[in-house]
Parts: sequence; structure tokens; C-alpha cells
Amino acid sequence: MEESRMRLNLARMIPALVVGALLTTGAASAFPQGTAAVTPPATQPSAYLADRASTLLAEIQKEAVGLRRNAATLGTFARNTQYSWQSHARYLDRVKVHINEVGERIAELQRIRNAVLPWQQQATTELTTHAVQVAASTQAAIVQLNENRNSLITSEYQAHLMTIDDSSADMQEWVNKFLDYENAQQKFLQLQDETGTGG
Repeated sequence: MEESRMRLNLARMIPALVVGALLTTGAASAFPQGTAAVTPPATQPSAYLADRASTLLAEIQKEAVGLRRNAATLGTFARNTQYSWQSHARYLDRVKVHINEVGERIAELQRIRNAVLPWQQQATTELTTHAVQVAASTQAAIVQLNENRNSLITSEYQAHLMTIDDSSADMQEWVNKFLDYENAQQKFLQLQDETGTGG
């Protein structure tokens, strides 16, 4: 039962993230001739939705901490095959929970994408890329482990663990950079107001 729910959550998230990635990169060529990509019209940034996007990014940042910790452990497992399949399953499950949480927030960011600030759009694109990689490798590793508990030593399985480790590190680094950018921008505006140098 838990295994089927796990596959269902990841199975729902991966296509949503991939579709989002296609939409955000402007991949209109992915549609057959005669059909058009349906994307919301571009709008001016909405203050409410920009605030919502910042909140979602902060939530992703929190999830990324737990994701990164568990993904780093899986990276260690990839380099050292002495750990049991149960340990692998436990950490893969933890990664799955975190990436599903991240996926829900990215899906919302995708829905409001055209009404947020340009840097938030860029953050959505960057984070989607890394989340898709983590989700796909997590799903593949889980399937491989469920099908063959002796797969811990195969290079394919170990490559999935390394991708989870590397992509989660990249995702955490990028979300931190984007939120640091937001904080610096807010500080700059505050200083402009305080000194009367704003336009």
C-alpha cells in the first residue's frame, strides 16, 4: 500500500514538473503543428502573488535542508556498499517525502509564474530543473531497490543516488541564492527610503 502511494505521488509530481519545465523554457516546438501551447497570458507582477512566491521559495528552502541531509547520506551509501537495503529504503523514503513537498510548492509557483517578479520566474525555472532530477532519480532508485534488493552495488543504482545527492545540493544552493538576492534587494530599498535617495 505505502509503495503504491509513494509511486503515485512521485508519478504525479514528475509529469507536473516536466510539463512545467517545458512551459517555462518556451518549448512550443514540443506540440504538434496545428496545436498551440496553452499558457496564461503575461501580466504585470502582482504584489500578492510575488509575496506568495517568496513564501513558497522560503518553504522550499526549509524542505531543502531536510532533503539535502538525507540525500547526502544516500551519496555516502553510493560510495560505501556496506549499508543494508533497509537503510537505503529508509533514506529514499525520507527523500521522497521532502521532494514531494518541494514538488507541491513548485507546482504552485508554476501556476502563478506569469504574475510574479522576473527573479522569481528564474528561480522557478532553476528549481524545477533540479527537483525533476531528484524526483526522477528517487523514483528510479526506489523501483530498482524494490525489484532487486541486491541492486545496491550496481553502477546504475549508485548513479541514481549520486544524482539525488548532487541535484539536491544544487537545488539548496540555488534557493539560498535567490532568497539572498531578495533580502539584499529589500535592504537596498529600505536604505533608499531611509536616506531619501530613492527615485
